[in-house]
Amino acid sequence: MVPDDLDGLGGLLTYPLVKQLYFSVESEVLLGHGDAHIAAQAEEAVRAFSDPSAAEWAYGDAAGSQCNLSLVRLYSGDVDGAAAAIRPVLDLAPSLRTNGIVVSAQRVRAALTRGPARDAVVARGLRAEIAMYERSRPALPQ
Repeated sequence: MVPDDLDGLGGLLTYPLVKQLYFSVESEVLLGHGDAHIAAQAEEAVRAFSDPSAAEWAYGDAAGSQCNLSLVRLYSGDVDGAAAAIRPVLDLAPSLRTNGIVVSAQRVRAALTRGPARDAVVARGLRAEIAMYERSRPALPQ
């Protein structure tokens, strides 16, 4: 990308580089890709979203980048690494579990049912934990 004077206009599809990295990694993991290059990008995205005081930080993007890193690690057969990557997401308070975060966690759960990870003890426990993971749904008065 080469910035020009039109970038100053901003707009709905104007993203900081960290968000572009996050979207790039997510596109790759949704396609089932997870080589060393993508793993490095996923780790970089997690690092970039680790500072809540940064201007571009958002907890949804931080959680999504953690889920993407978890998927990349699963694709390489690293079940323990995948579990460690998704742990901060699973520890979110129910009130912070947006639909997007829940969907991202469920992608990890689905990946845990395939390949060699399927039979790992860690994978079984993680699948069960993610199955119970949902957003808080406050009751509305009738």
